[in-house]
Amino acid sequence: MLCGGDNLRFGWATAEVNRLAISNDKCTESNEDVHVDADQKPGKETNMVEGGDSENMQHHMLLLKLIASRIGCKPEEICDFELQLCDTQPSVIAGVAKEFIFSGRLDNLCMSFCALKALVDATASEESLQDETGVRMIALFDHEEVGSDSAQGAGSPVMFDALERVTSSLSGSDSKVPLEKAIQRSFLVSADMAHCLHPNYMDKHEQNHQPQMHKGLVIKFNANQRYATNAVTSFIFREIGKKNKLPTQEFVVRNDMPCGSTVGPILASGVGIRTVDVGAPQLSMHSIREMCGVDDVVYSHLHFKAFFEDYAEFDKQIKVDY
Repeated sequence: MLCGGDNLRFGWATAEVNRLAISNDKCTESNEDVHVDADQKPGKETNMVEGGDSENMQHHMLLLKLIASRIGCKPEEICDFELQLCDTQPSVIAGVAKEFIFSGRLDNLCMSFCALKALVDATASEESLQDETGVRMIALFDHEEVGSDSAQGAGSPVMFDALERVTSSLSGSDSKVPLEKAIQRSFLVSADMAHCLHPNYMDKHEQNHQPQMHKGLVIKFNANQRYATNAVTSFIFREIGKKNKLPTQEFVVRNDMPCGSTVGPILASGVGIRTVDVGAPQLSMHSIREMCGVDDVVYSHLHFKAFFEDYAEFDKQIKVDY
């Protein structure tokens, strides 16, 4: 039975990753690293649960029966599947003043949500596209955290192919010239969450680049092109924020610290499009439970919406002396 693309969620916690008790773990006391294979295997069953005969099955019969009951088929009809563990605890707005969001996968569902909502709101009325000279769009990629080199990642041809199809459809021509012109006139906002200043580890940030919550989107710079921002793209994005009274911050990683990256450099180099790397500040990035500010979600949505609405007109006024 083939069920390609079906999303399956059990609705209750079916497994848990259990660490050895601290009192029994010398590694915890000596701050040794967690063994990512041996120490993080989830427990999903006990001998008290009748699982059935699994000797000739690729997967445990108990799991197959559970999946089958959710999608409405027989266990033996399931050829294979892809499942991932995720936190079942719902996201919450918390803090003394309810100023924070505690959630799993804020990186990068937060920016994805803000971008999608901004696109919807920026095209809500019939008049919203009346003077638009470009095409407003968002692109949401898979596998960003593992390098983006997949059929559905930013390293695939999907972005360039989409631009090519859109340009060909609007121009009514098979020539590459309209596509080349469109790319030169386009602008990409690579939106991926940013590292907020940690109050317990303030020395991890460069003294003059310490992004904080509740102070707007962070524009990211890196001389080694781990981020695709440059002087022109940062100016455009920052000025659109100023016009709409939206704050921005700037971030450069410390010279002796490692720097993450985003899909920005991949798309900028693969497509040739002008790019700025930005993100809302957050703590505990890549943890099972992450944290960001409520205000920054609002700022992000409004800034992306302003970008959709103001970029085309603003770009006409920019003159760059290279």
